[in-house]
Amino acid sequence: MPAEKDGVLEYQAQSPDEAALVGAARNFGFVFKSRTPNSITIEVLGEEETYELLCILDFNNVRKRMSVIVRKDNQILLLCKGADSTIYERLDPSCDRLKNITTTHLETFAQDGLRTLCCAVKEIDPAFYEDWKRRHHEASTSLENREDKVSDVYEEIELGMILVGATAIEDKLQDGVPECIANLANADIKIWVLTGDKQETAVNIGYSCKLLTEEMEQIFVVDGDTMETVNDQLTSARTAMLKKSSTYGTANLGFTDPASHSTGQNGAATNGSSYSLTPTIEHGSFALIINGHSLVHALKKDLEMLLLETGCLCKAVICCRVTPLQKAQVVYLVKKHRKSITLAIGDGANDVSMIKMAHIGIGISGQEGLQAVLASDYSLAQFRFLERLLLVHGRWSYLRMCKFLKYFFYKNFAFTLCHFWFAFFCGFSAQTLYDQYFITLYNVIYTSLPVMMLGVFDQDVNDEFSLRYPHLYAPGHLDLLFNRRVFARSVVEAILTSLILFFVPFGAFQEAVQPTGVDLSGYQAYGCMVASALIITVTLRCGLDTYYWTGFNHFVIWGSIIFYFIFTLIFYCAECAFVYTYAGVATALMQTANFWFTLLLTVVIILIPVLSEQFYQVDTSPTLTDKVRLQQKIGMIRKKAAVRIIRRGSTVRRSQRSVGRSGYAFAHQEGFGELITSGSIMRKVHPFRPKSKETVSKGLASSLTGLAMIPNSNGIQSTECQTTKTVHSSVHVSAPPPPSSAFAREMTSEAARRPSDAGTEEISLELQDSISNKSSDESTVHRRESTELS
Repeated sequence: MPAEKDGVLEYQAQSPDEAALVGAARNFGFVFKSRTPNSITIEVLGEEETYELLCILDFNNVRKRMSVIVRKDNQILLLCKGADSTIYERLDPSCDRLKNITTTHLETFAQDGLRTLCCAVKEIDPAFYEDWKRRHHEASTSLENREDKVSDVYEEIELGMILVGATAIEDKLQDGVPECIANLANADIKIWVLTGDKQETAVNIGYSCKLLTEEMEQIFVVDGDTMETVNDQLTSARTAMLKKSSTYGTANLGFTDPASHSTGQNGAATNGSSYSLTPTIEHGSFALIINGHSLVHALKKDLEMLLLETGCLCKAVICCRVTPLQKAQVVYLVKKHRKSITLAIGDGANDVSMIKMAHIGIGISGQEGLQAVLASDYSLAQFRFLERLLLVHGRWSYLRMCKFLKYFFYKNFAFTLCHFWFAFFCGFSAQTLYDQYFITLYNVIYTSLPVMMLGVFDQDVNDEFSLRYPHLYAPGHLDLLFNRRVFARSVVEAILTSLILFFVPFGAFQEAVQPTGVDLSGYQAYGCMVASALIITVTLRCGLDTYYWTGFNHFVIWGSIIFYFIFTLIFYCAECAFVYTYAGVATALMQTANFWFTLLLTVVIILIPVLSEQFYQVDTSPTLTDKVRLQQKIGMIRKKAAVRIIRRGSTVRRSQRSVGRSGYAFAHQEGFGELITSGSIMRKVHPFRPKSKETVSKGLASSLTGLAMIPNSNGIQSTECQTTKTVHSSVHVSAPPPPSSAFAREMTSEAARRPSDAGTEEISLELQDSISNKSSDESTVHRRESTELS
């Protein structure tokens, strides 16, 4: 729809392609000015024309074209635009020559990555139109199979069209798209591109966004028109891939899989092994390109599994000339038959069905409208943000959830199993080991905040290294951070922890007494001892699992331990206002050395093996995460050292500059005023009148000032030369007697003997010191000479 804003005609279209076409026509003098429900007004090379709008044949996913029927001066025209495959099928035979020429142009446009359309026209007989209009009305008002009947009526009138030409629209990639797709592919994420563009356009875009590369072994194209042809092409492609893959072996992902084979997020079975930071080129990387008409046969029940298996063997799959329904069918095929997580991302209304079908739907808010955004789970402003969403925030989220689950099971099993061991000593009488208030507050207050901070802030490496090494994303594919093995290991560790928590205090307090002789082997004291050791152990165990320490982590970990002891002392004090069986137990227990030694012994016995195992694993068989963490730590140390050196160097230079600026004004205790005003350095000029003493003194003072303020911009050697030149210049202008010239030469030779690494400020200061030290002797000599002359 055209709209005038501030005197400028602007267009509002359903897609950017339509807006681009109308805008280009306006630039050539064919302006779309206005539209009503029954008319269209245009301006053709300055002359206004109005067309009566008779009917609009809308675009849909099956038709892949749109037509409009207009009338002007009793002439009825059908104007159609759409994909070349659909337009060519409905052209008049007289357009064969023009069709061949247009095909050549379309191939050229597609190779340049342009989106193409074909335009056609047909003149309709008024009588035929009236008959067609009646049948169209019957089909559009039918109560059964309305869409099929309307489609059949559209087919009747769109036959025998005359080809007008083709259009090409540049669909530019957003910034960062090639780098984003390349990084996602390096993270072993299988990328399937589902587009409605031509095959040549899709291939060109695939190369421009680095989805297709020259290093690929082979690119297979499936373009058969029959089911048998498609079956043969897919089978031959699959056979060739398996043959070459067996020759080169499986790709190296860089992680050790607990099982012999695991199914990754993309559905492909992979072998795990150790990974080096040096990037390597994968052997056996293939790509599959399939057309829309071939995809119709490939998505049938007999061939869908062959298509899926062939596609999963490829590093990239491009489906071109597909409809929105076919996009959803492809996503459903992968989602149904592979144990993998599917993610669909799109920016237009034709991507809505695909976004809804995937596990995770992402919509890009752009010029295509907000239909995709409204139907998605996440909304992005640009495609390149998908890289950070997956490789940074998605990976951090997976790491945090796995650590949270592992630690949550560990602390609760360790807490609960102590009751189980105690049941053997209480005759399974349902007597609890802990205080009932401790049982209530254990998961609510005592141990809730540390694991919460772990699940919110923890990160193994920062975002920069997460993007630099996309293979860090692979543990999520292989379920390495939380699986049956990790869960079983957490349970075993919790069992051993509960045994140590129960039996070490049991042995220490079996015959324990206070210094006053009071018995400490009571039930309440033993339960308080086990509870205290449990809180410290599980809290510090959470700290050992924390990679990224923030102020919140320090506060909740140390604060939880401190809060437990403060609350226990206050709640269990003997002066409490209410009668309680544990009153005074904590105060009496924590006053003994037995309590603190037992607490320290229990915590050390539990945590020392954990620390040893972690150091042993990092030292002997480090994972890619450990290597990247080490590299990140080294980089941070170097960066801090470089900043420290820069700051220290800048401070020294500032101090030197400040000394150089203030040296002449404040450092000398006696100036050269007496020497200058004595007149002994004046040259007698005959027969001309000599210059005044004031003028000469000003000239020498300015020369000496220039000597002390030489900049240090051209290097040390050039500064020495400049200093020497300034001294000679001042001597020449002032025309001193021979002693002064000798003194200047002495200063020049002294400046020349300076080491090359001295700064300009040091040279200026030392020269000034030389001048000040010799000034008294020189002035004495000049006074004597002046007296003799007078």
